[in-house]
Amino acid sequence: MVARALDVVALELPQRFGDPPAAFAEIDRLLGSPAFSGADLVLLPELILTGYVSPRGDCDLRRFAEPLEGESARGLAELARRHAVALAGPLVEESRGRFYNSLLVFDRDGRRVGHYRKRHPWFPERWAAPGDLGTPVLDLLGLRVTTAICFDVHFLSDDAGDALDGADLLLFPTAWVDPPGEGDARAELLPALARRHHVAVVNANWGPSRPALLGQGGSRILDAEGRLLAAAPSGPGPSVVRATLRLA
Repeated sequence: MVARALDVVALELPQRFGDPPAAFAEIDRLLGSPAFSGADLVLLPELILTGYVSPRGDCDLRRFAEPLEGESARGLAELARRHAVALAGPLVEESRGRFYNSLLVFDRDGRRVGHYRKRHPWFPERWAAPGDLGTPVLDLLGLRVTTAICFDVHFLSDDAGDALDGADLLLFPTAWVDPPGEGDARAELLPALARRHHVAVVNANWGPSRPALLGQGGSRILDAEGRLLAAAPSGPGPSVVRATLRLA
């Protein structure tokens, strides 16, 4: 099998709570910057369009919910099309009276090729129903791509080991939170997952934000051997984490 190179970006952004138009405008500006020239695939952090938690600590995002074909999905599709890049981004999804923490994947032409609902909402996500679509393996840019969101990682090998084994690349957006005194759990979890399933990992995390929480920052890209290829520097502001993956 001929190996191919894929230029991937994890875009780390501080959350901008409750202002999707401003979030879209910032992402649009960044995608048009020289830092993204020639990129094949861009992953956005979990729930970055709406924010994950309000300055008062409110995690209920149902007020931002939209249908699958709503304004946010159309906006993500337009970003992919305008910048000619495959793009994976979040949606607070409403469907038949239930709410989901979802990820949508678009090809360079803005066609939706993937739809994933977080299977294991974190404890504060009481607004979100467990995802009911399973774990997909998508055909994207000629590669096999699978997805998971944040807290899913703790169950991923048991829930979706076959999907991971069959994929070249895991797209893993997060709004990560680490317990005090325990360090960054991703530093062990993600390399072990990559090695176990021989799958490259792109992790786009929320950046240092208000409220400030342990676990913000540290977006990273790993190859299928679990080796760290690129990581976000510490500090505020957007970070463009970019690496070339060489996949069979």
